[in-house]
Order: sequence, then structure tokens, then C-alpha cells
Amino acid sequence: MPPRKRDPDAGPRVGAFFDMDKTILSENSGTLFVKYQYEKGELGPWDLVKGLGAYLRYKAGVLDIDRWTKDMMAGFKGQSELATTREANRWFKDAVAPTIYPEASEIVRDHQEKGHVVAIVSGATRFVVRPLADHLGIRHFLYTRMEVEDGKFTGRVIEPICFEEGKIYWLQQFIEEQGIDLAKSWFYTDSITDMPLLELVGHPVVTNPDPFLYRAAVSRRWPVRFFEPPEG
Repeated sequence: MPPRKRDPDAGPRVGAFFDMDKTILSENSGTLFVKYQYEKGELGPWDLVKGLGAYLRYKAGVLDIDRWTKDMMAGFKGQSELATTREANRWFKDAVAPTIYPEASEIVRDHQEKGHVVAIVSGATRFVVRPLADHLGIRHFLYTRMEVEDGKFTGRVIEPICFEEGKIYWLQQFIEEQGIDLAKSWFYTDSITDMPLLELVGHPVVTNPDPFLYRAAVSRRWPVRFFEPPEG
């Protein structure tokens, strides 16, 4: 989302950055989408197994996320961006919104009330990140971008993807444009892949962590929070 221009004479601002899957959402959005496609008959049982396998490799830290993302985006080649947006909005309302952690919503709202610059920073595409941001009243969101020409996807991504060092690449541009002081800022995530970003901010907060990040957080004495899953 293009940030608004700010007064260059204004002082540094405080940021509050949130990963999405397992941080704001109690489920992985990619897994939810694979399940959605399967229920619609767009994927077969083997596709479902492959999707689960990719998620397990990701959690184990052995998935080539760059290659996997490019392969996934290639499947959208020729599809309408507008039609995909409409379908994604329906999917978000039915399948994704019910998985939002109530505690995550409260934390987002607390930062907003304090006047912090709140942003979602996710490796997912805007077709899930934007509906979530709109739902929570978050103005800013960074995500993996899909290339579009004449209203249709080319099947390519705009590099770098918003993952690991790619997250830092997009976030660095954002904080410079917004005048954000990282030493006073917050970042919430569940994943060991976000260690580089956690180490950039003055207030790292580990939420619902994977085992690798939990051990790292304990050794660094970072705060760790476990959210209660949403009812139902």
C-alpha cells in the first residue's frame, strides 16, 4: 500500500509490525486456501497432500520458499485480477476472518490508540493481506506482489518476495517513507524465519512461536505470548 507523504520536519514515529499467519490468524492462510480450492473441486486429493507437505517443510525450515512461491504464482497466469479479488474477499469472510486471534485484535487496537504506525508484514499476497487489514482497520500492509498486465496475472512475482530478507527490503523502504524509529518499534511474529526483523526492532514480541523461535526467544529473554484460539 503506498504510504502517504509525511512532514519532513516531524519527529520519528513508532511502528508496530505484525506477521500474519499464526500471529494474527490462528491458521496458515495458505493451508486454508488449499482447503478452499479442494472443497470447490479445483484440487484433487494429491494436490491436498502436496499442499500439506509444503506447509510441513516450511515449518521445519527446509522449504525453498522462493521457488515454491514462484511455482504457485505461475498457476495464476492469465487469470483476472478483478475476479480473483472478488473471490478472495468472499473466501476471507467465510474462511479466514473466523480464525483471527481476539488477543491479536486487541493488541492491534492498543497500538492504534497510541498513535503508532501499524502495518501487516506478510509473505502472502494482498488477496488475503488487504482484506485482513481492512477488517482490522490497518492502513498499511506489505506483501508478496504478483505482476499484472492488462488486468491479468503474468504468472510472475515482483521480487523480492516478502519473506526473510525480502521482508526487510520492503520494510526498510516503508520506515524511511514513514519516518519510523525502529529502536522504538514493535514486531510480532511466530516464525524463526523472521529472526532478522525481530533483531531490528527495539521491542520484539514472539507470539505462538514455532519450537525454533521459542528457544531463541528464551535465550534472548524476549517476551513470549500464547494466544487463545478463537471460539469455534
